[in-house]
Amino acid sequence: MRYVTYEARRGQRVGILDGTRVRDAGFDGDMVAFIAAGAPIGTLTDVEDARLRAPLRPRSLRDFLSFEGHLKGAFSRLGKDIPREWYEVPAYYKGMPDTVIGPDDVIPWPWYSEQLDHELELAAIIGRQGRNIAAEHAAAYIFGYTLWNDMSARDVQRRELPVGMGPCKAKDWDGSNVLGPCIVTADEMNAADLRLTVRVNGEQWGSDSTAHMHHTFPDMVAYASRDQTLYPGEVLGSGTVAGGSGLELDRWLQPGDLIEMEADGIGVLRNRVGRRAPEPG
Repeated sequence: MRYVTYEARRGQRVGILDGTRVRDAGFDGDMVAFIAAGAPIGTLTDVEDARLRAPLRPRSLRDFLSFEGHLKGAFSRLGKDIPREWYEVPAYYKGMPDTVIGPDDVIPWPWYSEQLDHELELAAIIGRQGRNIAAEHAAAYIFGYTLWNDMSARDVQRRELPVGMGPCKAKDWDGSNVLGPCIVTADEMNAADLRLTVRVNGEQWGSDSTAHMHHTFPDMVAYASRDQTLYPGEVLGSGTVAGGSGLELDRWLQPGDLIEMEADGIGVLRNRVGRRAPEPG
């Protein structure tokens, strides 16, 4: 099943994506409430002129680093080595749910950055409440998957990294996290071997498979749930695939560029980059 959040005459609602057709799911609530309720489908009705939005406003965003190929390419350009601890710990940073935008939204360019970059990721959405979840049982807690474009202000990131507190304004601005276009339920895709591709202005910049993840999604669920309850609607990101960012290629986005991220079954997450915002004041 492919679920979407769409906007039409009745505001934002949960829908089902049937090919290119959107059908209202007959649920009075947002996507997080829909997932928490066990995805109860009511009377399906076709929707005219539906515009897809971000599939959900996550309860939380946790972004991991699971692709060694990306780290090898990116860390060398950021002046860092891969620490040995990375191979042992599925570490993550937390993002801001209110920064999320969706398909076809313009990605804002923050005024304080001159070097903007995309990051191609697969994201898992938690579907069941759980705590201290064993890795061998963790897959049952994943509701589904979507694409995540985790935007980065690279020049700002280079200044923040030496402090050792993780990314700050390099990741956090309104519109810096893009999710979509839909959520594909976990029973309908093999997240352990999924091809992910990113194109900029129609040219392929990178492609990789989740088969190359060092830390798996069950590993991430188990680690994040250590003595902490996970709730339906929380999002866990795979981290950037190898070749999934311009940083690895020393190629950079420009205002007006069209970014297209694609995965089999999920479809294409498409956004244009906006112009750099004027400095306040």
